[in-house]
Amino acid sequence: MRSGYKAIVNAHIVTPQDLGVPLAGEHQSSVRDIKNATLLFADGIIIDVQQGPVDLPAGTEIHDAQGCLVTPGLVDPHTHLIHGGSRENEIEYKLKGASYMQIHNAGGGIASTVRATRESTKDQLVKKGLRILDNMLALGVTTVESKSGYGLSTREELKSLQAAREAEIKHPMDIVHTFMGAHSVAPEYQGNRTGYIKHLIQEMIPAVAESNLAEFCDVFCEKGVFNIVQSERILKAAAKHGFKLKLHADEIVSMGGAELGAKLNVTSADHLMAISAAGIEAMAKSQTLAVILPGTSFYLRKEYAPVQKMIKAGVPIALATDFNPGSCPSENMQFILNLAYLYLRMNPAQILNACTINSAYAVDRATTLGSLEVGKQADFVIWNSDNLAYLVYRFGTNHVKQVWKNGCKVVEEGRVIYDQIS
Repeated sequence: MRSGYKAIVNAHIVTPQDLGVPLAGEHQSSVRDIKNATLLFADGIIIDVQQGPVDLPAGTEIHDAQGCLVTPGLVDPHTHLIHGGSRENEIEYKLKGASYMQIHNAGGGIASTVRATRESTKDQLVKKGLRILDNMLALGVTTVESKSGYGLSTREELKSLQAAREAEIKHPMDIVHTFMGAHSVAPEYQGNRTGYIKHLIQEMIPAVAESNLAEFCDVFCEKGVFNIVQSERILKAAAKHGFKLKLHADEIVSMGGAELGAKLNVTSADHLMAISAAGIEAMAKSQTLAVILPGTSFYLRKEYAPVQKMIKAGVPIALATDFNPGSCPSENMQFILNLAYLYLRMNPAQILNACTINSAYAVDRATTLGSLEVGKQADFVIWNSDNLAYLVYRFGTNHVKQVWKNGCKVVEEGRVIYDQIS
């Protein structure tokens, strides 16, 4: 049950302050740091955040944080949660020097996952998705974005989106749903990219819009996938059907994806490892967030996105796992925090803001998520640490002590316990 007052006392709360817009520039480093703090909530909503002992309503259920760090629940704004199979068979090709796009163009990569996803039943996809969501929750993630894109036909894309929706119903985590039929060209349209784009615009996008199974539409704008003109055409068609927009941009080749994202004011442009100076300038002048995926750079052994240049220019930065079977087979958001420190050279405050409030903005949930402030959801993590820097300093260990979602404890010392909630 979620009725009644609850309080976390004796906590070291570190939280972003929601300014009503994504945090950028110097604000990316600004956090509210409250020692000996009390967090009061009821019915899943935060009522008060104060320093020191406070007068609590009669009957309040009190939980002692024992001086541990408390932050908002992590928000992962870019994952490919629902898919069949896995791709460890590609290791041999990668060790021989084959690139991501070479494997893709040879019929592996996304195409192999499309085959596995099409061969999977919806129930199998749901079961696998729930297992991954449990892993994410145990690591401190309380909200996640889930993209389709491994069906590449109307029926199969709807199946994937239905699987994600059913997983959300069965799991305490909030899921933000994204349609990504423009992840690649479907196998039956090989050699007929124009025909597939027509199919996307005339059949798939309207069908997904009618189903009400997705809020966003995303496109893989990349050399050998969808070019700038094609990506813009698909996104504009999606916008006409009421979708909010996202864009895989400048991941491998600098081809103006960031500029396109800025032009269309997409909610977020993601990856940006190969972003140009012009792309950074365009994004800084737009309302578009940069969602950075350092796990992909790590796994593909590619250059990391030039985050310090983006921050200096005033581009708001969010962080995500990019969990997927090919270029980042890891759902570990804590490892992303480590990579952000080591390779993006972000400081702990910038990192926290990037994986909480800015990530919430990247999925259009900042009015309810991303910071510990009055009126927002009581989604928070109690860490086995008393300071924020420790989380980005020590890697390879799950630092979660407890995870609370909508005011209910759902993880205790790495053990998921949400099935006990009535």
